[in-house]
Amino acid sequence: MATVTLNNIRKNYGSLEVVKGVDLEIRDREFIVLVGPSGCGKTTLLRMIAGLETITSGDLAIDGKRVNDVQPDERGLAMVFQSYALYPHMSVADNMGFALRMAGVPKAERQSKVRDAARILQLEPYLDRRPGQLSGGQRQRVAIGRAIVRNPKVFLFDEPLSNLDAALRMQMRIELARLHHELDATMIYVTHDQVEAMTLADRIVVVNGGRIEQVGAPMEIYANPVSTFVAGFIGAPKMNLLAGKLQCTSDAAQAILEDGSAVTLPTRPGLANGDAITIGIRPEALRVTADGSLAGRVTVVEHLGGETLTHIELASGQLATVKTDERAPAKVGQTVRLGVDPRRLHLFGPDGRAVSRRSEALQPG
Repeated sequence: MATVTLNNIRKNYGSLEVVKGVDLEIRDREFIVLVGPSGCGKTTLLRMIAGLETITSGDLAIDGKRVNDVQPDERGLAMVFQSYALYPHMSVADNMGFALRMAGVPKAERQSKVRDAARILQLEPYLDRRPGQLSGGQRQRVAIGRAIVRNPKVFLFDEPLSNLDAALRMQMRIELARLHHELDATMIYVTHDQVEAMTLADRIVVVNGGRIEQVGAPMEIYANPVSTFVAGFIGAPKMNLLAGKLQCTSDAAQAILEDGSAVTLPTRPGLANGDAITIGIRPEALRVTADGSLAGRVTVVEHLGGETLTHIELASGQLATVKTDERAPAKVGQTVRLGVDPRRLHLFGPDGRAVSRRSEALQPG
């Protein structure tokens, strides 16, 4: 299909800079997901790739060709928007083939392309219906089919599932993953939903404040977040982030939390005694145990079927979530102690950046 290269891309609206020097190489046939909170610049990036927003500075290339000044309809891209934007008076088949008709593609060829796309999207029984006779998921598939018939170099998706209910979103995630496999196409997908990012992406691009915070495979980012922002954004439920200060001795390194609790660290980080640090603990890495180093009171228990989330207010006033299989380890109102395997801790320095796990290992005794 195509590669897409962004080199120091910037976007200003007057004096306001919303995209701040983005560098990114999107590989041929890769499924890239841009994820981040509302207002972080991810949709603006997508619209600049599509040609719907001008680029203030930097270079955008598709298959190695600079396309900053190339018109949107000449870039060989197809975009699927959050709104379906279907013509209500047209049939599904006519909606899917409309762009081809406007481009002067012969009727027989249009019909063939529409039938092929309908087969891929399992829309064949609905080709004669109008959008008002379809479910939300079916209408979104029609919008995707409208993109498929154009045989684009790159598919662009701008939060296409955000208007669907939870069950349909899950179904459409599965269908999009299947579609990527069947089409073997380059896809760039924007969402604020980190579950979509984790389940769909070959690589995730975490965007924060107009800059790329981290790029990597989903489980790589989950296991090794580079900052407290990524740690708190990727993961459902998110990582527990507990503030404290570093205390090192000749044979121990500890995080001293606000209530005086001490959490043992697996390594001696390259920071000074007393430095502000943050320890990160995934909910599945916490356990309720009598000899745990943290103490708190259970405030909420969420039973989710195959797993349970237990929310605990620590003595420091900070909140922590414990994720367990099926049964809750404690009841609401109960005081518990929490333990964590030091090898599963994440450590972040005063600047919120991850401290390397390759720091000096502590030797017993």
